[in-house]
Amino acid sequence: MAEKRLKDRIALITGASRGIGRAVALAYAREGAHVILLSRDLSALGRVDDAVRKAGDGKEATLIPLDLADGGAIDALGPKLYERFGRLDILVGNAGILGRLSPLTHIPSEHWERVLAVNLTANWRLIRTLDPLLRRSDAGRVIFVTSSGVADSARAYWAPYSVSKIALETLAKTYADETRDSAIKVNLVNPRATATCMRAEAYPGEDQATLRQPDELTEIFVKLASPDWTATGEIVEP
Repeated sequence: MAEKRLKDRIALITGASRGIGRAVALAYAREGAHVILLSRDLSALGRVDDAVRKAGDGKEATLIPLDLADGGAIDALGPKLYERFGRLDILVGNAGILGRLSPLTHIPSEHWERVLAVNLTANWRLIRTLDPLLRRSDAGRVIFVTSSGVADSARAYWAPYSVSKIALETLAKTYADETRDSAIKVNLVNPRATATCMRAEAYPGEDQATLRQPDELTEIFVKLASPDWTATGEIVEP
């Protein structure tokens, strides 16, 4: 039997209750990782945990119900995980929200602030609180999920989402440059058109059966999380 590529690695995945996050969690469990699942929806996390046990030969996941707009809760995450695990090998910053598709002048301030809080600021806070744990790993791997097509096009009516994603790319590349001489590698995945709840929200008339499914993306997430992966600061498309 082939050696599991993520055997005994500790992986934190945000937005793990559905879509790409759920698919990545199951793939990591199959490859031998202990997965820490973070989402606002505890009941949905419980269902993912059941699937993780089946995928990971009975191993339970660690469940963290947390709203990524709660900065204080994110800041407390690093110390808590240090007490439990002593290190972190993999961070997948997958969680994101679309926000309102609207002209710039019609966007309520609370909508703008929440999209930036979840899609951008939360990832900065995760970097800040988890960096000490990632540095304790022999091969810390950080993967963020972006949407380069929307971010680069500055598409009308998509401002909160596209601004947050182009800023996330800069954030990730900055962290990659700052950790270039360490064992940490930081990269982004642009999944392109994938059948997710967010995609359905953005394109309600689209037939999701014609799109790539989340589990079709997981191989690149496994490769980027592997200790064998050496590139950093890149945007990868499956």
